[in-house]
Amino acid sequence: MRIALVHDYLVQYGGAERVLEAFTEIFPKAPIYTMVYDQKLMGRSFFGRKIFTSFLQKIPFVGSHHRLFPLLMPMAIEQFDLSEYDVVLSDSNSYAKGAITMPHTLHITYCHTPMRYAWDDCHKYLREFKYSKLTKKFIPFAMNYIRMWDKISADRPDKYIANSEFVALRIKKYYNKNAFVINPPVSAGSFYVSKNTEDYYLMVGRALPYKRFDIIVKAFNELKLPLKIIGKGPEMDKLKKYANSNIEFLGYLSDKETSNYYSKCKAFIFPPEEDFGITPLEAMASGRPVIAFRGGGALETVVENKTGLFFDRQSPQSVINAVKKFDSRKFNPKEIRNHALQFDKEIFKRKIKRFVEEEYNNF
Repeated sequence: MRIALVHDYLVQYGGAERVLEAFTEIFPKAPIYTMVYDQKLMGRSFFGRKIFTSFLQKIPFVGSHHRLFPLLMPMAIEQFDLSEYDVVLSDSNSYAKGAITMPHTLHITYCHTPMRYAWDDCHKYLREFKYSKLTKKFIPFAMNYIRMWDKISADRPDKYIANSEFVALRIKKYYNKNAFVINPPVSAGSFYVSKNTEDYYLMVGRALPYKRFDIIVKAFNELKLPLKIIGKGPEMDKLKKYANSNIEFLGYLSDKETSNYYSKCKAFIFPPEEDFGITPLEAMASGRPVIAFRGGGALETVVENKTGLFFDRQSPQSVINAVKKFDSRKFNPKEIRNHALQFDKEIFKRKIKRFVEEEYNNF
């Protein structure tokens, strides 16, 4: 079985790249096709792999400015000649599912989400991202083309895998396709339960507008409880300006340092409505309870009153009420970690391998 892996772009390491990394472990000989690859931004991730890139790779500084070229991306992903492969496994947040395959090739896409900025979040993205007024006037015309291409390209995969039930519903809504759910992997072995916890609460991630770090900072300004924030992002400088001294910004940390903070926090705070959300599972793999917004993928990973609590609105007051209600003594760290082990990377790899082989044999 000759297999190729297709990915949107390799310019940062996040949840989609973790999935791709697991794919490379399942299929170590499979080459990777991606529109843009920036080795400096990716570090050692995928170093030494056979990687094919599109014509976008030749544009200067495209790695850090890839969002400026959405109208070229459909053409870029369609450029790849995948005719020699029996199976194409695409890992898609946006464009990878649009790769063109031959009739004899089985195309399976692992869909993290239907393209958010083309569909349900298009107006929100336009408001929140820092475009000029002139640019914002032209964006709706461009998005009309992107939506049409996205809808057409949604018919290209033969099979869909969704990363959560939440995403499977969105795939059905926007693409009218059924999807089999296999949750993304957490490397449970990289996390551990600490014997000694401390009093701080923890947030980890990129500070983007939809992540709603803002409501947590406002809530903890009022609560006056210690909060540590790990990560970078375009919103971070703004958050620092109005955060009180009880809130500490740690910036980017190594995996080892981050796992140490996970293991010792009082609880992990998770305010966004994510398609799935890996960081709550990393916290749970460390035996720590999660205080999460009641929406999105968190509903599929956090068990209320067993591995964490929910707050019902993305507002500072709702967070404050949940934190005041929270009592860490009610949660069993070993029980929390055992729950997280269901999502371990090795389990994910077995499920993907079995799905691909069964679909190929029945193709």
